[in-house]
Amino acid sequence: MEQTITKIKPKNSGTKTLFENPILERLSRTHISVPITLYLVTSTLFGWYAFTYTDMSTPWIIFLFFAGMTVFSLVEYAVHRGVFHMETDTPTKAKIQYTFHGIHHEYPKDKTRLAMPPAAAIFVGGTLFVIMFLLMGEASYAFFPGFLVGYAGYLFVHFIVHAYAPPKNFFKKLWVNHAVHHYKSHDRNYGVSSPLWDYVFGTYMK
Repeated sequence: MEQTITKIKPKNSGTKTLFENPILERLSRTHISVPITLYLVTSTLFGWYAFTYTDMSTPWIIFLFFAGMTVFSLVEYAVHRGVFHMETDTPTKAKIQYTFHGIHHEYPKDKTRLAMPPAAAIFVGGTLFVIMFLLMGEASYAFFPGFLVGYAGYLFVHFIVHAYAPPKNFFKKLWVNHAVHHYKSHDRNYGVSSPLWDYVFGTYMK
């Protein structure tokens, strides 16, 4: 059985083969610029559509955009805490956890595994948009771009806190915040792009 996150000792360098199949292994890695560019371009196109082809007012579009960003930050927290750090009471759950997140805790400086690969991201993103459209109708054309920009922001922060030394600017707090999660307590500081929901749900640690 693969190690659970609580038993993993992070390594300061290196990487690890996750899949024996070379195609799957290649698809499990990505340069951070690929998903960030994909999300920002897609967000721009959806935003353009919202302004050009819907009857929504500009203030309402802007509100929905920032609502999407806020909801993403909550989803980020919930998925990190509830899925990536799920209880591993069976070998299957332990393997799933390690594949999706445990390997990142073991090799936190592996720059090729700091984001969901594009193929999986397109599938997940497409599914989320369909759900949003069914629930929100045309409002999804403004809400979804905010959600994607939130995701791109998360990826950017996640990359810089793992790829670089602590910055001497406002990103330092986020760098330290995520370092606590990796090197001090795996069940604290689940928020990467913001510690907001850790404060709300009592999982923040200095």
